[in-house]
Amino acid sequence: MIEVNFDGIIGPTHNYAGLSIGNLASANNAGNVSAPRLAALQGIAKMRRAMALGLRQGVFLPHVRPNIDWLRTLGFVGADAEVLASAWAADRALVANAMSASAMWTANAGTVSPGSDTADGLCHISTANLSTMPHRASEAAQTERQLRLAFADPRFFRVHPPVPAAFGDEGAANFMRLASPAGHGAVEMFVYGEGNAGGFPSRQRRAASEAVARRHGLDPARTLTVRQSDAAIAAGAFHNDVVAVANGHVLFAHEHAFADPAALRSALRTLLPDAVVIEVPADRVDLDTAIRTYLFNSQLVTLPDGDMALILPAEARDNDAVWTWLGDLVASGGPIRRLEVVDVRESMRNGGGPACLRLRVQVGPEALAAIDPRFLLDEAACARIEAVIARTWPEAIAPDDLGDPRLWERCTTARAALVAALGFSPGEI
Repeated sequence: MIEVNFDGIIGPTHNYAGLSIGNLASANNAGNVSAPRLAALQGIAKMRRAMALGLRQGVFLPHVRPNIDWLRTLGFVGADAEVLASAWAADRALVANAMSASAMWTANAGTVSPGSDTADGLCHISTANLSTMPHRASEAAQTERQLRLAFADPRFFRVHPPVPAAFGDEGAANFMRLASPAGHGAVEMFVYGEGNAGGFPSRQRRAASEAVARRHGLDPARTLTVRQSDAAIAAGAFHNDVVAVANGHVLFAHEHAFADPAALRSALRTLLPDAVVIEVPADRVDLDTAIRTYLFNSQLVTLPDGDMALILPAEARDNDAVWTWLGDLVASGGPIRRLEVVDVRESMRNGGGPACLRLRVQVGPEALAAIDPRFLLDEAACARIEAVIARTWPEAIAPDDLGDPRLWERCTTARAALVAALGFSPGEI
């Protein structure tokens, strides 16, 4: 099995509108001036770092922004510029939603089950509906289009539309997979919330998780539906991947990530006897610190030599409690042997760390060869992307800039240049 991490290229409209309720970084930075060019280059640098570690890397493209079609569904009419101008005059928050670059966090693009787990042997991908937040709910159609283009070969892939919007589904940000190195099979874990916690909504509905598992043809005996703790949601863990991450046979989680951690450990011991649970105690790293530094929103990956590494945001290194605990973890001789630090500060300030930026897809060699190669990165593609970003992405966006027609036109032109540079036809994606 080969794992490919598909990162979202951070779009030219990256801005700090503070649209995401329950995401503390997004709320705390609302109204600040963003740096779209720097953000996108930081994202590409992270992808290059992963490739240098020997990992396979893919990309998804920014969505069409401004999302004028979405504004038209709200009753605004006329030419594109007229729609945007009238929306800006009526309600600036609507234009902020239409300009959001949040599709860069491809952990929310969908949920992926490899063919080794499914009844028909196909890799199943369910597009997330992201229905809890308006700025994200509008992403599903464009995300599904890219998924169907990238994974079009029916011999290996089946892409599903979103589950109905009444059942909130946030994709792989609330999903984990553990697999035994000794042949004991795999376990797929779906993490959900209930109601509101601390005034913040629980975005992943249990019914949505169960629907995705049925669609994918998963074995119910090897599928776990786990409740996220209210404490984690109330502290700002709007997705499970802010407090837990899994890779191979390892689950790396905060002590307060789950509502019933003892029951989860018991289930894993039964289903995956060689599973390793690394639990960070609250007396070493409290929930607030874990969420502020995005310790668990790291990419936990297996390197070509078999060792596991954590690809961490710089904020984790900058916190003494977190970095000290990580040093002790590596020194303990457990499965996590390396720490790799990346700078994705622009994404972090908007509420997304390294793991938010990627969707994991695990495939065999033939299925890998069937993925549309335009979505797979090599050094030449990285160079083309960087050149377009350096030439066309805005350097800065302030809140009032979102109503500027010159910014709308520039962002449209910038995306078109990227689409062409990666070999896509106009209107194809």
